Amino acid sequence: MGYARTSTSDQTAGLEAQITELTKAGADRIFQEQVSSVTKRDELEAALDYLRDDDVLMVTKLDRLARSVSDLMRVIERIKNRNASLRILAMNLDTESATGKLMISILGSVAEFEREIMLERQREGISKAKAAGKYKGRAPTARHKAEQVLGLIGKGWKQADVAVELGISRSSVQRIVRNDIENGREDDRGGGLTLPGVANYGNK
Repeated sequence: MGYARTSTSDQTAGLEAQITELTKAGADRIFQEQVSSVTKRDELEAALDYLRDDDVLMVTKLDRLARSVSDLMRVIERIKNRNASLRILAMNLDTESATGKLMISILGSVAEFEREIMLERQREGISKAKAAGKYKGRAPTARHKAEQVLGLIGKGWKQADVAVELGISRSSVQRIVRNDIENGREDDRGGGLTLPGVANYGNK
């Protein structure tokens, strides 16, 4: 499969060039869209959801797929969870090859380095805020994402994919789903509404 993207609708020639290149490379189905990488990419989500065992998702260039190293690693993790692979034509890179696995490992290290730098700056900021008496802490990230988690699970997403997409741990996803099921049972005992699709929660 192929995925083609340009940032604006007036880049039609660029989009057509990507489609031509992907078709020549053997893509028999191409997902395409003209949106900025910083906005929601519905066709990319559709492509990732469509992947099955041994499928290959192809893009012409790395920047057509991801907005940052960390974003790339999240996309690759979702592809791996589907037992599929990624091929970047301009780099002649396939995540199933030895070279591809090495490159992904290096990119993963870069993403971890970026995260460590971010956390270090965050700690410095917190220390300064505490010293000034302005630090109040924050609510757990996963708790704030409960509605998003349940929304994606309700659409048939696997728990592992939800965790990767929202940047939280799989155990947090499982906890949110479990709490929602328990709350639904309590509502049911109290004569309230039962939760639709509880038995259909993705647990893989």
